[in-house]
Amino acid sequence: MRSTLVLLSLTLGLAAVAQDDLIKKISGNSADSTGFRFTQVLSTPGTPVEDQGSSGTCWSYSTGSFLESEMIRQGGPAIHLSKIYVARRSYEEKAVSYVRMHGSLNYGDGGIAHDVLNMYAKHGILPYEAYTGLNFGNSKNQFGEMQAVLKGMLDAIVQAPNKGTLTPVWKDAIGGVLDAYLGKVPGNFTYNGKSYTPQSFAKDVVKVDAADYAEFQSVTDVPYYRDATLMVPDNWALAQAWNIPVEDITAIIDNALKNGYSVAWGGDVSEPTFSWKNGVAFVTGTPAADLTKEQKDNLFKGPQPEPAITAEMRQKAFDDFSTTDDHGMHISGLAKDQNGTEWYIVKNSWGDRNEFKGYLYMSKAYAVYKMTAFLVHKKAVPAAIAKKLGW
Repeated sequence: MRSTLVLLSLTLGLAAVAQDDLIKKISGNSADSTGFRFTQVLSTPGTPVEDQGSSGTCWSYSTGSFLESEMIRQGGPAIHLSKIYVARRSYEEKAVSYVRMHGSLNYGDGGIAHDVLNMYAKHGILPYEAYTGLNFGNSKNQFGEMQAVLKGMLDAIVQAPNKGTLTPVWKDAIGGVLDAYLGKVPGNFTYNGKSYTPQSFAKDVVKVDAADYAEFQSVTDVPYYRDATLMVPDNWALAQAWNIPVEDITAIIDNALKNGYSVAWGGDVSEPTFSWKNGVAFVTGTPAADLTKEQKDNLFKGPQPEPAITAEMRQKAFDDFSTTDDHGMHISGLAKDQNGTEWYIVKNSWGDRNEFKGYLYMSKAYAVYKMTAFLVHKKAVPAAIAKKLGW
C-alpha cells in the first residue's frame, strides 16, 4: 500500500464509525508493500478496532464486535460493549465447571463465540465505559498473573483439602481475585443519563436475542445437518454446533455478507501464510512443511493459486493438530484482489498496527480450511441449507 494510504487511519476511541468508512480508506486500486491490491465489494457497519492486550480474549472481542454490528444492523447505537465483563462471567462459570469436573477440563483465557452469547443471555452486558477491566493502573489487559492465580486456586480447591469436601465460600474467593484484577462489577450504572443493570441494558439498549444465532462446524465423523459437541479444548461449556459439509461454509458466509450480516469466525492462525503484519491470510498449493526458503521468502509478493479445500483436507488438519482453535476474528466484508478473486475483510483485535489498520484480508480457501467454528444469525443462512437443518 502506498504510504499515503497507510497513514490514513481510523480514529480510535469509543466514538464508533462505520467499518465501510474505514475500508474505503484502506482498500483501493493501489498496491500495498506486499503486492496485493484489494478493492472493497461490500462491508457491514461496525465499531472501531480494539486491542485485547495481553489476554487470550480474542473470542470475547471478536464476538463482542459481532454483537455490536448486530446492534447497529437492528437500528441500535454504535458503541463498544464491555468484552471483559463477558470474559469475567465466563471465567466464573468455567471455574464452576472445572471444579465439578474435578479439574478434568480445560481452564484458561480461551473461549468460543457461543460463550459470548451465553453470558450475554444469562448475565446481560455493559457498555465499555461501565466496566473496562483496567483496575490496577494498566492501560491494556494483562491477564497472565490473574490466570495463574486463578488456576492455582482451582487446582487446590479440587483437591478438597477440607476433609474431602468443599467449603461454601470457594466461589467468593475466585470472585475476590477477579475483583482485584478486573474491578467489581457495578450493580447499576448510568448510560445516556439513565440507570441500568447489565440485564436491563441488554434488554432495552442492545436488544439482540441470543436465540437468533447459530454456530457451525464442519467435520466428517458426525452426520451433516445435525448438531454435535464441538470437539475443541476451549469448548469448556461442551456446547454443540451444527455440522455442515465443506461447501456450505462459504455459502453461508457469503449469503450473510450479501444480506447485511457479519460473521464471528474462529480458527487456526498458525499457518506461515497467515501474516498479521502484511494483513493477509491464504493457502498455498504446497504444504507449509514442504515450502522451500525461496517459496517462503516470496509468500507475500502477491496473490497465487490456491487449492480447492476438501472435507478430507479439513479433517486431516483437524486430527493431526495442524488446525487448532487458535483465534477468533470478525468477518465484516468482502473485497476483490487485482485478479478479481474474492477475499473476506476481517476485523481483528490486536490493535491497528498492521498494513491495514487492524484489518486483514482472508482468502475464502483459508477461511474454509482453517475454520473450527463460526457463528451467524439464523436468517443469514440460505433457505436451502436451513431446510436441511430442519429450521
